[in-house]
Amino acid sequence: MATIKIKQIGSPIRRPEAQRKILIGLGLNKMHKIVERQDTPEVRGAIAKIPHLVVVVD
Repeated sequence: MATIKIKQIGSPIRRPEAQRKILIGLGLNKMHKIVERQDTPEVRGAIAKIPHLVVVVD
């Protein structure tokens, strides 16, 4: 199965608790950290909920 790399570009400070939990669920906790996850609809949905905090890296 394919994987995607996700980079955190925004801070969770002063963000709703739900958005913070999505970041933690993706494995992100620090600015400019990059994680590799399976390319599934669940991960794509999480990314779609916080497009101002993360970016998909090639």
